[in-house]
Amino acid sequence: MTAGSRGDAAPYTGLGHRLALAGHEVTLVTHVLPVDPLAALRSPRGRGLHRSAGGAGKLVRVVDLARRLVGRMTEDLLVAARDSEVLLLSASLAPLGHTIAEGLRLPSLGVYLQPLTATREFAPPMLGGGTWGGPVNRLAGQGVSLAVEHVFSGALPALRERLGLPPLGATAARRARERRRWPVHHGFSPLVVPRPADWRAGLEVGGYWWPYDREERLPGEVEEFIDAGPPPVFVGLGSATVPDAGRLSARVVAALRRAGLRGVIQRGWGGLAADGDDMLTIGEVPHSLLFPRMAAVVHHAGAGTTAAGLRAGVPAVPVPVQFDAGFWSARLVALGVAPAVVPLRRLTVDALATALVRATRDTACRRRAEALGDRIRREDGTAPVLAAVAGLAG
Repeated sequence: MTAGSRGDAAPYTGLGHRLALAGHEVTLVTHVLPVDPLAALRSPRGRGLHRSAGGAGKLVRVVDLARRLVGRMTEDLLVAARDSEVLLLSASLAPLGHTIAEGLRLPSLGVYLQPLTATREFAPPMLGGGTWGGPVNRLAGQGVSLAVEHVFSGALPALRERLGLPPLGATAARRARERRRWPVHHGFSPLVVPRPADWRAGLEVGGYWWPYDREERLPGEVEEFIDAGPPPVFVGLGSATVPDAGRLSARVVAALRRAGLRGVIQRGWGGLAADGDDMLTIGEVPHSLLFPRMAAVVHHAGAGTTAAGLRAGVPAVPVPVQFDAGFWSARLVALGVAPAVVPLRRLTVDALATALVRATRDTACRRRAEALGDRIRREDGTAPVLAAVAGLAG
């Protein structure tokens, strides 16, 4: 069970495929209309996210937005759960899904894409990461966890009553999960984010879960463009929305040309586009096929796109927009596979062109990216989850 943008669902297609190969019957449950995250982000309330100052302000707004959407998913989640034996829950739906599992007496397991449990080692990824000092990091992480629980505070009382469960507030429910050491597996590599030493037992980091892509070849026009010259640079912001797509597109194209590079521009939710023989605008294309052919990747540093770039072994230029993007951007720089972070709000032609030159001409950066990509590709992040599910189902 998951909710959010494409990046919040795609990794579970690969995890589900591996579970199916192991003999399990798998259903991926997520939202359909009228719960449309893109429409919500384009609404007046959603557009307010662009004007929010700082990570905390944006988090408050997105929590309020999510609360208005989550109640409409409850019935479908219940229907799916009644036909299931084990529930695997993303972080975006964990409090709701865990309540359903408890009420239906089903075993459950967290499958998270970000390190969301509070730790002294870094500040909450949803607030941009970094470090504010051990005690403050941990306190802030606990605060973010409570904010996530608050998303479900309106829906849970009626659901608990319906399922015959005693009343329990959001904070108490979270503490109960922690006391029981509810298991959570994280779908990112320990080479990228090592498991924090102060995490409790039951919180595991085993490696990435890669989206299941049916396509075996890139579209013809993409192949032709790549083959027509030196490796281009990918630019895409995924599910991030932007206030002025035309203005941003112009800056991106100007930066690429100033750096002497060709570009593959992905429209994404932001609606980026570019014209000219040295530029190609594309829609959805599997990153697993496209990124290894690129000289570098410029992206919004979402968890899934960051992972795809690391797997491909190519340098990155992260352009964080909001939430956990700052955290993943900082990790790319710390790992030596990105020369610098270029936040969207400070993206200029000069800043992006400078970062692009460094990313594509620094041989040490490329060697580090290639070496890390090779190690990541040899990991099997699904194996620990398959073993855990086998134990729960058995």
